[in-house]
Amino acid sequence: MASLPEFYDPDRIGTLFYPDVAAIAAQAETADLPPAEQDSRRVMLLIVDMQIDFCHAQGMLYVPGAIGDIRRLIEFIYRNAERITRITCSLDSHHPFQIFHPAWWVDSAGRHPPPFTTITAGDVETRRWQPVFQPDGSREYVRRLQREAKKQLTIWPYHVPIGGVGNALDTELWSAVFWHAVARRSPPVWWAKGGIPHTEHYSILKPEIEIAGEPQSELNQDFIHSIEEFDALVIAGEAASHCVLETVEDLVEVFRHRPDHLAKIRILTDCTSPVRHPQIDFQAIAQGRFKEFESMGVKLTTSQAPL
Repeated sequence: MASLPEFYDPDRIGTLFYPDVAAIAAQAETADLPPAEQDSRRVMLLIVDMQIDFCHAQGMLYVPGAIGDIRRLIEFIYRNAERITRITCSLDSHHPFQIFHPAWWVDSAGRHPPPFTTITAGDVETRRWQPVFQPDGSREYVRRLQREAKKQLTIWPYHVPIGGVGNALDTELWSAVFWHAVARRSPPVWWAKGGIPHTEHYSILKPEIEIAGEPQSELNQDFIHSIEEFDALVIAGEAASHCVLETVEDLVEVFRHRPDHLAKIRILTDCTSPVRHPQIDFQAIAQGRFKEFESMGVKLTTSQAPL
């Protein structure tokens, strides 16, 4: 599909509004696209965490550049709707009390750490920061992050609360996903992640540290099996430095010895942006890792390149 639907308004990206769902469905039905089940080449578009809290300037953990990422991704969806078989969206979803939220930790004066504070194994050993919840498990968690060479624990602003406005997809992007579902007769798939209180959960495949007894803590085999059904996996989302990066990291690890599957993966580099941190250059970290993924067979492309 070369043209954009009448209801699409790029100026509304990054704003809150109530979409005219009936009008979107009506225009989707008149698009006269073939059902997705007829596709001879099956393409999955994975949208990682393009939620209001990450993508709107007033969001709790806004990623600079996300508005442009969404616009390019929406137009990519409309241009390539006939080629996209399924859209899968992940939703980062958190409780108020999680190990990376301020309320979980205090200093010796009982003050919570400000957002973007890094808590190291040394900090918990010297009791610079003390966990309010699950003290033994929390200290061991930070030590495990260091032992297993994971990202150090970052305290994030409260974000994407379960049931809250910030948890939802950007409205204009949601409208495009809904339009595609009706036009191709292909319901979108939604994956919620991040609800385990005592671990971070960047990747759609698994959390940073496995937590015994937590079903979401295990490798997401359902998602891996679904990838095997497709000929291409196109990835966009926020943030390039965290949830997109860690998702691709896990995919590369899973398919390390299956180059045919690595070759399926395409990252839309103009539809993802890094977290901006006052001390850490996350952009450089993400770009470096993406180049390593490319050397292993993953394709780096843009929303303008032919699908």
